[in-house]
Amino acid sequence: MIEIKKHIPNTLTCANLLCGCFGILKVFNGDLQTASYLIGIALICDWLDGFVARLLHVSSPIGKQLDSLADMVTFGALPAFMMLNLIESSCTGYCTTGLFGFHKPYIAFGLAIFSAVRLAKFNIDTRQSDSFIGVPTPANGMVVAALPLIAFYQPEYKDFFINYNVLIFYSIIMSYLLVAELPLFALKFKDFDWKSNQTKYVFLILSIFLLVFLKFVAVPVIILVYILLSIIQNFLLKSNQ
Repeated sequence: MIEIKKHIPNTLTCANLLCGCFGILKVFNGDLQTASYLIGIALICDWLDGFVARLLHVSSPIGKQLDSLADMVTFGALPAFMMLNLIESSCTGYCTTGLFGFHKPYIAFGLAIFSAVRLAKFNIDTRQSDSFIGVPTPANGMVVAALPLIAFYQPEYKDFFINYNVLIFYSIIMSYLLVAELPLFALKFKDFDWKSNQTKYVFLILSIFLLVFLKFVAVPVIILVYILLSIIQNFLLKSNQ
């Protein structure tokens, strides 16, 4: 029984990885909506593997490494391929070959490269036990996954989000934010006191309201709010020192 129990978190991590593999396959088949749903399932598996490991007291060094490798595929490579597909589909003449023969939509692969750097840094950075330095890779995965769903379920917003310049700009900015020395709060609660968790509660309440009223459009807005609230919290902490 003990042997089975210790493999449950890693099994969930492998389920996350499997979602990433099938997601890439779906992108190659032109089915970005299913790829988005697979990222959603992977997010649940990614949360559950850590939760179950803590619950069963079976965390291990190999589990940490496996988690990062799975995240690299599902929240690094898969969103990069999805973004490449979205940029190319929104080109309308902009996708000309640029300097040194560089195909501009390949900028999307920056999301994969900087996700790898971000995950490698996370594994050796002792500062990131209770918070994050740089945007977590699942956050980027959530934003990219929301885009095909916005285009399908909320087409009135499609021209704004599935826009060549917007997507190129997002790919560049998010690639930087993944590895930036930017402290961001983590949704981990040591207690449920309002004063010590005020930023987290405000973020959760805002997120619920945004999801209710904006649906899939809420996802990129929520990530933006998350970054802005973290910056405000950092500023207030420095001001009080």
